[in-house]
Amino acid sequence: MVKTKHLALAGVVLTYFLIVFGGYVASSNSGMGCGPEWPLCNGEVIPALKGATLIEYLHRVIGATLGLLSFLLFFTLMRGRNGRRVHHVAFAMLGLLVIQVILGAVVVVRDLPSIVISVHLIIAMLFLVFLIWIWRHLELEERKNKVYLTEGNPRLVILHLNILLILLLCTMAFGAYIKHQTYGLACGWLGCRQTFYPTTIPELLQTIHRGLAVVSTLYILLLTFWSFTKGWGRSIQKRLVLCTSAVLFQLVIGAVVVMTFLDLSWAVFHLAIGTGLFALVSETIVYAGNTLMKSSKSVDQSRSWHSGRRSLEE
Repeated sequence: MVKTKHLALAGVVLTYFLIVFGGYVASSNSGMGCGPEWPLCNGEVIPALKGATLIEYLHRVIGATLGLLSFLLFFTLMRGRNGRRVHHVAFAMLGLLVIQVILGAVVVVRDLPSIVISVHLIIAMLFLVFLIWIWRHLELEERKNKVYLTEGNPRLVILHLNILLILLLCTMAFGAYIKHQTYGLACGWLGCRQTFYPTTIPELLQTIHRGLAVVSTLYILLLTFWSFTKGWGRSIQKRLVLCTSAVLFQLVIGAVVVMTFLDLSWAVFHLAIGTGLFALVSETIVYAGNTLMKSSKSVDQSRSWHSGRRSLEE
């Protein structure tokens, strides 16, 4: 029998692939491959599968598969004894799925409005966060006898990671809007076209996107440094080192995307690395939260044991 955590993991993988493939659909200008129709494709349930129609139809099939998987995961979580927190997250996940489906329809019917596409991506990323939480929470809860301790303050670690997650989400949202507004080449890989400073709206938006990327990079470097100097634990240190490698690689790929004039392969690769980084930070937050909960349980158990011992001595 398939375990609930395996369903959640399948959802994580499928959501990641759907986000990256959605980037391919946009970069290849296949977003209207099914015409301004939803849920039908060019007036048919199964259209002639070729060219842009094949790409867009495949994107819809993957999305439908993820939807069915998510409903199955939701009902499995509701039937299990997982506690209120898991049930609340499951309802939030389902709510985001419904919103995502509605936005997907609006994107098609309204002929790919940039702002709606950007919100569509934000909802997809948040949906990924909840799936990662469910997957890792269920998996870590199975290790009931193992406590994950850090020398640092887990609450402070989680706070910094949440700030980083918001920065990454804003960076990706600006990137999506710039892409669909065709502002990707408003500036060169270092400065803007006319001057080093932005002078037009497209240049300003591109500069904000880059600024957020730089701030996110510096923040990751700082958190990685703190993880070693403040003793956040080897597991978190390894994750942050991986985040550092990913974000530095992402900056290089971003420069290549501009220098190759938004080459399709590099643009999709850029999105894949960024989404992977976002997912890794999300997983690290869940791990740190599990550390906090298990550490608190250990402290409570220790206090109960000492209290009981004092009562017996008295």
